[in-house]
Amino acid sequence: MFLCHMPERSFSYQQLFDFTQSVFKKIGCSDEHADTATKALLSADLRGIDSHGIARLSGYIRLWEVKRVNAIPDIKIIHETPSTAVVDGDSGLGLVVAPFAMKIAIEKAKQVGTGWVSVQNSNHFGIAAHHAMMALEHDMIGMAMTNASPLVAPTFSIDKMLGTNPICVAAPAGNEPAFVADLATTTAANGKLEILQRKNKETPVGWVQDAEGNSSTDANVLKKGGALLPLGGDREHGSNKGYALGAIVDIFSALLSGANYAPWVPPFPAYVPMPAQQPGKGIGHFLGAMRIDAFRPADDFKQHMDNWIKGFRNARPIAGQEKVLVPGDPEREFETERMKNGISLLQQVTEDLKVLALKFELPSL
Repeated sequence: MFLCHMPERSFSYQQLFDFTQSVFKKIGCSDEHADTATKALLSADLRGIDSHGIARLSGYIRLWEVKRVNAIPDIKIIHETPSTAVVDGDSGLGLVVAPFAMKIAIEKAKQVGTGWVSVQNSNHFGIAAHHAMMALEHDMIGMAMTNASPLVAPTFSIDKMLGTNPICVAAPAGNEPAFVADLATTTAANGKLEILQRKNKETPVGWVQDAEGNSSTDANVLKKGGALLPLGGDREHGSNKGYALGAIVDIFSALLSGANYAPWVPPFPAYVPMPAQQPGKGIGHFLGAMRIDAFRPADDFKQHMDNWIKGFRNARPIAGQEKVLVPGDPEREFETERMKNGISLLQQVTEDLKVLALKFELPSL
């Protein structure tokens, strides 16, 4: 297959921050919400998750243009107990709604040990890690998950019933960096397909299937009736487990909160028609915080987390591999490198940003 060269340009974090914040303000976000949304969005670029960062900014703006995103939402609690809450995001940016909900989970954990918040009526919230990691500075374990556009066929099906439905768990350590496991419940996130499309590349085997359920390597297969595959790829490699994990996320995020679920979750692309049937409101999230000292002294836990992490780092690597990684290592290394040397964007992304600059009469990057 012919591979076209996609030149890249590098920008400092501050350049991208200032531009993104200005765009969010232009659509009517308050200074506080624009700041919150920008930090959430660019955390993906910093951590090497290019599929969920500033490359999606134009997508959020298109959702706002068709009135599926409310730039001035009245986010509120609609039900709560001492340890739980349901939040209505009022169709706000998930980049704003999810941090709001996570703060509630943290405050409840401070009071009663754990806090759990399910969210309805929201939108795409970026990377789950950004929200889960909010708990770390409070000596808490954080959890974040969300349902998403139905692009995934459950095992043995050709119907798209679930989203990529990511899960993140972040746990603090002492002297070692925090453990941060952030993963889609599919073999690959849809954003990785979008990157391959921009680079005119094929997917590895096991990422997608065609409209008839056959294995495919076409990065554009979703546009032809195909589907993403659950984690594991096929039944022989455990796709039933990925299917189950995606279903759990859907139940926690939507059926607990009153959001849309399964094939009725609103699609991210603004041009894709909304599902005819809407059993709930918007996209759903689930966020949690657990105070470590509700279980054991925090210092004891973090000391043993250090020991746990060192044990895995010292595990013998297979031939040809330099070392064994702990979840969160690659993203942390990306963040250090990109804060120092800048963030590279594909030409197609920079062109999209130029269009936004022109639209909102902002200086181009």
